[in-house]
Amino acid sequence: MNYNPVTALAIFGILSVFLFLIFRPEKGGFWKWKKTSKDGGKTLIEDILKQMFHMEESGKIADIHMLRDTLKVNEGKLVYIISRMAANDLLNIERDRLILTKSGKEYALSIIRTHRLWEKYLAEKTGYDQREWHQRAEQMEHLLSREETENLAEKLGNPIYDPHGDPIPTSKGETADFNGVSLSRLPKGTKGRIIHLEDEPPHIYEQILKRNITIDSLIRVEENGKNRIVFYSEGEYFTLSPAVAENITVLVIKDDDFKDPGSFRLSRLKDKERAKVVSISKEMRGESRRRLLDLGFVKGTPIRVDLKSPIGNTKAYLVKGTSIALREDQASKILVKKEKI
Repeated sequence: MNYNPVTALAIFGILSVFLFLIFRPEKGGFWKWKKTSKDGGKTLIEDILKQMFHMEESGKIADIHMLRDTLKVNEGKLVYIISRMAANDLLNIERDRLILTKSGKEYALSIIRTHRLWEKYLAEKTGYDQREWHQRAEQMEHLLSREETENLAEKLGNPIYDPHGDPIPTSKGETADFNGVSLSRLPKGTKGRIIHLEDEPPHIYEQILKRNITIDSLIRVEENGKNRIVFYSEGEYFTLSPAVAENITVLVIKDDDFKDPGSFRLSRLKDKERAKVVSISKEMRGESRRRLLDLGFVKGTPIRVDLKSPIGNTKAYLVKGTSIALREDQASKILVKKEKI
């Protein structure tokens, strides 16, 4: 038998890729199977309940094919789990439709409550980047018991909204009002306040984060066209695609009630300009917020640009006689108001 090194290398490469896809940490097929087998299907059941709840809330009809594609699970396993859920009165099967029962909705809301409380915990009590919150909460929502969830809620002060602006269901399944409108549907001239940033799908959320668009920002819609949406907020104009704007929710404010403080982002402050701190964005949380306050970024504090990085991503600001360096994403979360020299 002739030995062909090129063929052998190709086979080795294909085998390596196959093994990686099967055994890669957390996302590999082997680990997903092991996790599902270990908890008796509990994780998959909870994922199905949560997914069905979101579908029903948005007016969609759940079926096996939609769940299979969304959850990326084997259809045979999915059919088996769904039959178990129906037997336990978590859902009803009507021809090809799947509908949550009262018990199923209550269970789904308890999972959503745990997920959103954990995101709140990650935002307020840890240093994890906000890009990690959702994925880490996806894991913890299946691990915390009801008692642990309630202890977490008490520790956080029983919050009403998670860090993205989603309402957190109470232990009884009640949720706060959510009366916002998608930015993509607002006509030119509309004024309002951003109250929610959707974190799925991740590639859309990433675009929102890169633009440093934050919850609680006052906005004014300048243009709403087929290909782009433009709005003014905190001293600058933002241009977004309709797909990105769809994931930003705004609470509309009447003209008489809209009071623009005239503040803008510290990152926009120019050399030789002087300003005073107005506020720190709610997006700056936990230890990061406390650090800024300790450094003197409190309301009314005079501030000016001290040094500029050659790269352009960092500036040093003179605050109470001390030069403090901030990245652009940090400075964009501090609002200031210009002073006359």
